[in-house]
Amino acid sequence: MHSVTLIPGDGIGPEITGAVKTVIDAAGVDIHWDEQQVGQNALEKYGSPLPEHVIESIKANKVALKGPVTTHVGKGFKSINVTLRQTFDLYANIRPVKTLPGINGLFKDVDIVIFRENTEDLYAGIENIVDEDRVEAIKVITRKASRRIVEKAFEYAVLHGRKKVTAIHKANIMKKSDGLFLEEARKVAEKYRDINYEELIVDNACMQLVQKPGKFDVIVTENLYGDIISDLCAGLVGGLGVVPGINEGQELTIFEAVHGTAPDIAGKNIANPLALMLSAVEMLKHFGEHTAAKAIHKAIHDLLQEGKCLTPDLGGSATTKEMTKELCRLVNYC
Repeated sequence: MHSVTLIPGDGIGPEITGAVKTVIDAAGVDIHWDEQQVGQNALEKYGSPLPEHVIESIKANKVALKGPVTTHVGKGFKSINVTLRQTFDLYANIRPVKTLPGINGLFKDVDIVIFRENTEDLYAGIENIVDEDRVEAIKVITRKASRRIVEKAFEYAVLHGRKKVTAIHKANIMKKSDGLFLEEARKVAEKYRDINYEELIVDNACMQLVQKPGKFDVIVTENLYGDIISDLCAGLVGGLGVVPGINEGQELTIFEAVHGTAPDIAGKNIANPLALMLSAVEMLKHFGEHTAAKAIHKAIHDLLQEGKCLTPDLGGSATTKEMTKELCRLVNYC
């Protein structure tokens, strides 16, 4: 049996996490789900948006599956996503973005894996009020963080037979901070001569991604650029509803849905669970449950290919429960 901290999250979170649990059970994987609350619900119940017992649960289980959690804009508590990444030093945000059958994406040849440094940059959250008309934010880039995210990207490329790693930056303007990132990227690239290495300025990279994404393979970049680029790439294949997300550190991994909480459809039984389902597939691979992971992944592909039991956001009229039931049938068929 595997033990997993389950964070349902807000909005549609409980519905899609429920769907994932059902499909994993249908695939025959025995998981003890240690369910925990974070965010506004936890704040009201425990006086903290990220209670200590949640942190202890993740430490004990070393793996968490997290639904979407509300992040207030310009007010309220600090982002739970950012806090979890910094608390557990989950330095690598990994986003596989791939064309799926039956999805009306813009391109048919997208197969990109993005490695986003997850702990520093402007997301370190160091902001100072200078006076009533001026606020300063400090961008933090370190050699250690730059080196280990690039190493993670190259290690992945070798392990999965990838041919190229592209480092994305803005060192033409931010010569010291992004320049340091590139220094470390070049040092790491020297150790992997069998992998092609290239560098692109972030604005040029965005243009090329929407023109010819097929030229990209593995992307490695800093936190802010990675946040933007990973969502841009998701848009190429149909949106955040069909893209998994992984936050990985030395000892802990959190698998998550990268889309929002969709409060407008919460409780209506029409939420699409596939993003979290695909993240759960990656979690099963992490556990070594490759047969179940393959069965669920194939079931998702078959479901999309048939196009008969899709939620409204995917062009269908099925409910979350109907889609879940169909995925269970396909998993058993596999």
